[in-house]
Amino acid sequence: MPINTALLNKICTTPGAPGFEKQIRELVLNELEGLTDHVELDNMGNIYAVKYGSKPKEERKKVMIGAHMDEIGFMVTHIDDKGFIRFHTLGGFDPKTLTAQRVIIHGKKDVIGVMASKPIHVMTAAEREKVAKLSDYFIDTGLSAEEVKELVEIGNPITREREFIEMGNCVNGKSLDNRLAVFILIETLKALKGKEVPYDIYGVFTVQEEVGIRGANVSALRINPDFGFGLDTTIAFDLPGAAAHEMITKLGEGTAIKIMDASTICDYRMVDYMKKTADKHKIKWQPEILTAGGTDTAGIQRMTEGGSIAGAVSIPTRHLHQVIEMAHKEDIKGSIDLLIACVSELDKYDWNF
Repeated sequence: MPINTALLNKICTTPGAPGFEKQIRELVLNELEGLTDHVELDNMGNIYAVKYGSKPKEERKKVMIGAHMDEIGFMVTHIDDKGFIRFHTLGGFDPKTLTAQRVIIHGKKDVIGVMASKPIHVMTAAEREKVAKLSDYFIDTGLSAEEVKELVEIGNPITREREFIEMGNCVNGKSLDNRLAVFILIETLKALKGKEVPYDIYGVFTVQEEVGIRGANVSALRINPDFGFGLDTTIAFDLPGAAAHEMITKLGEGTAIKIMDASTICDYRMVDYMKKTADKHKIKWQPEILTAGGTDTAGIQRMTEGGSIAGAVSIPTRHLHQVIEMAHKEDIKGSIDLLIACVSELDKYDWNF
């Protein structure tokens, strides 16, 4: 069955910078209606969608699945006398990717702006050779200073403006990191509706991952899970010039099972379980070792009494943290299939050391 690209489009293009997830949260809550036994929010804005397991209450363990709702973005820090806007980043950016991009400033109403810098025509030879810095950029709205200051104030969030498209058997756009995971978790909960699972499932749509895994830390403390699954994108560097050992994952080669990243060494039992479950259900998969970066998996694993048995489903994605992120539809579908199988059969594995 093909993936629901119309829903994925809506999820990817709805704004939600770290700490300002209101709009994407409302979309998720609407999609969750009637899917689980219970839905609630915490003070930070994390969403908990809870499906109770079929085992007797005293035997039911808790399973947390984390998918962060926030996307990398910016915050307004200064408006100068001519109306040009300076900003601070919310999440990790490669400065050169800001060139010639449109953004949306979420003030009293949404205002379109463009990322601007000194034109190459008036740069010195030395300036042309320099690597771009974040401080080289400012936002031009085309409005007067008075108009800007009427609509925009210090602290307003800013998100990137880019449409979602399909390219061959791939999807492309901004914020596939991590709206792919939001989509996959919603689709997983839809597939599990009316079906029995052994343990209590907490599908958590977290906030502020891009600025330090903050929402996952809070939600794991609240749930105290026995098992955990992070759900996030990972690097697919299967591009010209990349050596085989640099690729991390490849598009179209299946969903990825995380072994480690810079913040998590996944539980070897969980990695083994996920591999065996994928093979059992004939789900195409590839291993993921990412030596930099981290995901909600770290919070799920550690921010709970005694730790949880944690692993992660990772979605191979090219051009991460750009507005042209790309993922393969079959990898997305495989991620849904693997997550469904893993949460459905947790009681069938020997979890002893």
